[in-house]
Amino acid sequence: MASLVGVVLLLVLVGLNTAIAALLTRFFRVRLDTRWGPVVYSLLLTPVALFVPALLLGAVTPPVLGESRAAFVAVAFLLPMTFGIAFDYLWMPSPEEVELPTDYARENSPRR
Repeated sequence: MASLVGVVLLLVLVGLNTAIAALLTRFFRVRLDTRWGPVVYSLLLTPVALFVPALLLGAVTPPVLGESRAAFVAVAFLLPMTFGIAFDYLWMPSPEEVELPTDYARENSPRR
């Protein structure tokens, strides 16, 4: 039977991994100037970053998921990546649409 601590840690794991996926997706969208670069980097490097919290918090969650490895992968990796990437692409404005203050843009311009 699932304990309350296991359920809470599972929710923390999903929330933390969703935040990591959204922040990494935003970072790749801001830093990479190609069309497919952010997508490829988000799909290939984000699971690597999600592995550490899944490893640390996943020790308590298998009783909640019924010892199913497929369910753990879906809840710890696929669900947070889907929510995080969708949050950045659908809810956040595009990096090109964000206006920076003129002083900041002039001082931190990559082309000097």
